[in-house]
Amino acid sequence: MAKVKTAFFCQSCGTQYAKWQGQCNACKEWNTLVEEVIQKEEKTAWKAVSSSPNTMKKVAKPLKVREIDSTEEIRMNTMDGELNRVLGGGLVPGSMVLLGGEPGIGKSTLLLQISLRLPFKTLYVSGEESQKQIKMRAERINPANDNCYILTETNTQNIFRQIEEIQPDVLIIDSIQTLHTEYIESSAGTVSQIKECTAELTKFAKETGTPVLIIGHITKDGSIAGPKMLEHMVDTVLQFEGDRNHVYRILRAHKNRFGSTAELGIYEMQGSGLREVSNPSEILISHKEEELSGTAIAATLEGMRPLMVEVQALVSTAVYGTPQRSATGYNLKRLNMILAVLEKRAGFRLGQKDVFLNITGGITVDDPAIDLGVVAAILSSDQDVSIGKDFTFAGEVGLSGEIRPVNRVDQRIQEAEKLGFSTIFVSKYNKISHTGRGIKVVLVTKIEDVVEYLFG
Repeated sequence: MAKVKTAFFCQSCGTQYAKWQGQCNACKEWNTLVEEVIQKEEKTAWKAVSSSPNTMKKVAKPLKVREIDSTEEIRMNTMDGELNRVLGGGLVPGSMVLLGGEPGIGKSTLLLQISLRLPFKTLYVSGEESQKQIKMRAERINPANDNCYILTETNTQNIFRQIEEIQPDVLIIDSIQTLHTEYIESSAGTVSQIKECTAELTKFAKETGTPVLIIGHITKDGSIAGPKMLEHMVDTVLQFEGDRNHVYRILRAHKNRFGSTAELGIYEMQGSGLREVSNPSEILISHKEEELSGTAIAATLEGMRPLMVEVQALVSTAVYGTPQRSATGYNLKRLNMILAVLEKRAGFRLGQKDVFLNITGGITVDDPAIDLGVVAAILSSDQDVSIGKDFTFAGEVGLSGEIRPVNRVDQRIQEAEKLGFSTIFVSKYNKISHTGRGIKVVLVTKIEDVVEYLFG
């Protein structure tokens, strides 16, 4: 055994120090350094438990760029269209995927559901639940499955022994904060344990070509618990978002080495598991019998997927001296900018009125193309005049009150036409090639044109 050594790790960013100090030099946080015992052996953990005789290790050789095989990586279909889209087409062999989210949001349900659907041999390792608890949930989701193996274990050496016997095609870990390795003398969930366990799993994934999906806890501010290095070590970081009081969940990628980070997956939580929502507009647009003022439909894009979102606004006389400005799912600073443009350029007196804005469905939209929908909803509430429910908007509002063009406008028009909208408002400066006859395209250049069309 090597001599026992101790080091101090920052619980916020994972930086290592030889001695304790009050402030971390890397992240500038105070009182985050914790002493941990570090003791490693030279052998690799997952090879150390192997019962097979030693084999010659493959040594990587440098190759010229033109000599490298550029054929596209074969991906494994997860049998889940939403997850495939967010991952960029499916699981890449040998990849490390980290899934984070609030407690009770459905992380374990999602990965258990995936493991029960996969046609490949899957090992689901849980350090949080017993086999009977997992069995009860599995019977609700998909009771008839012979490819999924359940293991309740937290010691990585024991896990790798079972991997040697089962030889799974996919490995799922729930969760990385519960694992511990014998080569580090500290409790599970500490910075050194998380780093070492992830390093062992990464080495296993890269050398065997087995994709590994890891569930990670998050802190109270929403970031992945543990060192920031954890997110750097994996190939893909997914975030599972939503309100536990509502049935809809959103899956988005914060990092993806094999695809885009702009894609979005939407699920509905049911008693039998998570249902894929193939048409997100069904949950983002409320179904109402009568037309109400203060609502407008805007056409936005999340990755390659066009969405129709409902913008709700409430404009009322300010009770207190300072008017309130509140936005849910929309940038508050951008809302203040739009209100200033409406007052300066269009002549609407909103300086002494409270303005509340909400994007329905619990999603956050950063696309500037919904600016025109925000303007329409605010003016509709201010004038107390409803906007036709078959109208939709796609345009960015500039500081001079002009309606600026947005990207991929043809895709937005096609989505609006497919969902039955009769009229869409877009900038006159957009180059439109879509010639569909099922929808009327209204070209506008400034806010006054929209006001005249809707309320004139």
